[in-house]
This record gives sequence, structure tokens and C-alpha cells, in this order.
Amino acid sequence: MTPEMNASLLSQTTLEKPVLDSLCMGDQASWEILIGKHQDRMLNYLYHLEGNYDDALDLCQETFFRAWKGIKTFKVGEALLPWLYTIARNVQIEKHRRKSHGQFSLDEAFEDHGFEPAIASESPQRNAESAQSVERVREALLTLPEEYRSAVVLRFMNDLSYDEIASVQRVAVGTAKSRVFRGKELLEKALTGKVLVE
Repeated sequence: MTPEMNASLLSQTTLEKPVLDSLCMGDQASWEILIGKHQDRMLNYLYHLEGNYDDALDLCQETFFRAWKGIKTFKVGEALLPWLYTIARNVQIEKHRRKSHGQFSLDEAFEDHGFEPAIASESPQRNAESAQSVERVREALLTLPEEYRSAVVLRFMNDLSYDEIASVQRVAVGTAKSRVFRGKELLEKALTGKVLVE
């Protein structure tokens, strides 16, 4: 891989033909760069959908495996992130279709503790309150129907535009906006009385 292709892979949200050709040929360095750049984002997205780090890690690995298998279907100039999010979402949906039950287990949600490291300057009490708030939000997210949870996570935790959310969820932009709005409403209802307002 040339340095120009390496820079293109790291800096752009779309893939140019030389980079895509390199990925299609199975160039290991190109794949390592692609995965290195996007794995944290995919893992974070899947973690918020699953509520369990180990499951999210397994799904993240499956996502990049499917991306590797399907890279030849990717079109030059197409946005890369929505394509990866779509694969991740489909992998997550398929996992739950294979399960005998369609709901998430809160026991699984408690297996992993916290999202973010505590800030050193905060008091232990503030850290504990912050961790409890994060856990409450995570629990509330897990109560939302999948299409709303996914839309909320993509919009507010992964900063995707409505167009990108629509692409990932394979719906119209208006539907994506509606899902984000309705997801926020449902999340607020789930949190009512659970999160203290300071």
C-alpha cells in the first residue's frame, strides 16, 4: 500500500478506487488500517445496543469479517461508515433472531460495569453518582425497541446525521428523524423518576 492510499484510508469517509482495489485484493495493511480506525466506533455502537461488552466484541469481529467478505460489493465513492453500521446492525439483528427469546437480559447488561473512566478531579461521591446515572441510562436504552434504540445511539452517541441513520436503517430520512424523536421520548419516559436532576 502506498503512503497516499494509507492517508486516503485514514482521512476520508468514502473510499477512492485505489484504496478499494487494495481492500478487494485482501491487502492486510489496508485492512488493519480500516479496522484500527473504525473498530472502537463499531464496538461502542454494538455495546450500546447489546449492553454487554463480550457480546459486542463478538459482534464487532463478525462485522469486520462480513465487511471483508463483502468489500467487493462496496461502491467507489460510497460513504464507508453507514455501510459498516449497516453491517453491524444486521449482525446484531441476526444474533437475536437466532436466540430463542427476542428480549435482552438485564443480567447481561450488568455483566459489564460503566462506560467511561471517572475524572480524577471529581469526588468519590460524584464518581459514584455519575456511574449510577450512566448505568440508569444504559438500562433505559435497553428497554427501547431495537429500531428506536439504534436510532438514538447512532444520533447521540455516534454523531451520525439523519441521512446516515436512514442509510444504516434502510429507511427514509423522515423515518430516521421520527425514530430519533420517538426514541428520545421513550427514553425520557423510561428515565422519569430514575435520574436525579441537579
